[in-house]
Amino acid sequence: MIEMSEEEFEGLVADALDELPEAFVERLDNVVFLVTDRAEPDQGPADTLGLYEGLAQTDGDFGPFAEPNQVFIFREPLLEMCDSVEELAEEVRITVIHEVAHHFGIEDDELEELGWA
Repeated sequence: MIEMSEEEFEGLVADALDELPEAFVERLDNVVFLVTDRAEPDQGPADTLGLYEGLAQTDGDFGPFAEPNQVFIFREPLLEMCDSVEELAEEVRITVIHEVAHHFGIEDDELEELGWA
């Protein structure tokens, strides 16, 4: 386990988002990224790393007044599983990519085949 301030952790999430291809970023205009300590009980087990809540792009149009989709990145489980800042940065990157993939309609089984589960 490593320790890191909330601001530093949010910086790792921002760095992961900066690495996404521009073609993906352009299609994230209705997605809000949130960093919280842990998943709420209705969001999954306490060791959940990330969560996508919303309508995947493959499921239809958002409409002009749609609520934003949300990607949650859960800080404490990621800090607990990593032994170095480098490992944490990689796990944050994988988690961000995994949750963004759900926005594009890619399911867990497909992500597992690609090595992003």
